[in-house]
Amino acid sequence: MEDDRISLAHGNGGRFMRELIEEIFARHLGRDELDTQADAVPIALNGGDVLITTDGFTVQPLEFPGGDIGSLAVHGTTNDLAVAGAKPLYLTLNAFIEEGFEIATLDRIVASLARAARESGVRIAAGDTKVLRRGEGGGLYLATTGVGVRLPGVVPSLKRIEDGDVMLISGPVGDHGTAVMLAREEFGLRGDLVSDAGPVMALTETLLGFDGLRFMRDPTRGGIASIAHEIHRATGFGVRFEPTIPVRDPVQAVCDMLGYDPYYLACEGRVLAVVAPDQADAALAAWRALEIGRDAARIGRISAKDTRVILETELGGERFLEELEDDPLPRIC
Repeated sequence: MEDDRISLAHGNGGRFMRELIEEIFARHLGRDELDTQADAVPIALNGGDVLITTDGFTVQPLEFPGGDIGSLAVHGTTNDLAVAGAKPLYLTLNAFIEEGFEIATLDRIVASLARAARESGVRIAAGDTKVLRRGEGGGLYLATTGVGVRLPGVVPSLKRIEDGDVMLISGPVGDHGTAVMLAREEFGLRGDLVSDAGPVMALTETLLGFDGLRFMRDPTRGGIASIAHEIHRATGFGVRFEPTIPVRDPVQAVCDMLGYDPYYLACEGRVLAVVAPDQADAALAAWRALEIGRDAARIGRISAKDTRVILETELGGERFLEELEDDPLPRIC
């Protein structure tokens, strides 16, 4: 990879993306003013506790089993607010449409986006449209900004994480990344797997009542392994995954065939939460009582004795999960 050019790896949620943000954007825009580790940040607005987030979506194909770029834009943005402890209220929408794009497809995608917004309880408050010359875009790109208000309860933060805390996941990992990959049919593979893309507010609001809640994140680009490295960098603690991470058989089968690791694959409707050990069982039970969280599992712990991100295997061994560098599945969200 050329060091003086942007590569796809700069957008995968791993080391190159982190360095790009820290060394270019944060350096010029103000390191003290930018929280580059947060999904959504508070803004001072008439004394209210308002949070804002922004995101862009370039997924290919534009429509995939379980969703499309329109619904994904809504879920991706509102979920970032939700895991920060907020109730999403408003979105802005920017659409970048390539010349020659089928109007019927655009109509279908925008209708899906509207349904997702209604289901998520948010309103599209403003927007803009640009048309790109033929060959200058991927058909359709979307950019969204989300605004919400902080809900009562714990304020989730990396700074709250302590040695011995427990990690929970709200459901199987890797569904979204694998479903999009199969939809591309790049490897001659097909399947019935559906993306997990969807709103997570029921999950996050359930945990806000636990004073032992430390942190929440939705494992999008880079998957749960990248969140673990984020925790390690912020706290200095090691992260130890247990052999209890739920992975659907089709996801594992595709990963085995193609040499991918499901722990690095994107989810778009899951939450990884870090909870105090004495409340982990109750938090897990609360999630499992929800339809969206029926497959939730305890997947690991925070360990001051470790200095790496470690995966314990079912055979009693261990292996390191290194920070993501090369992008296994570009344009996944």
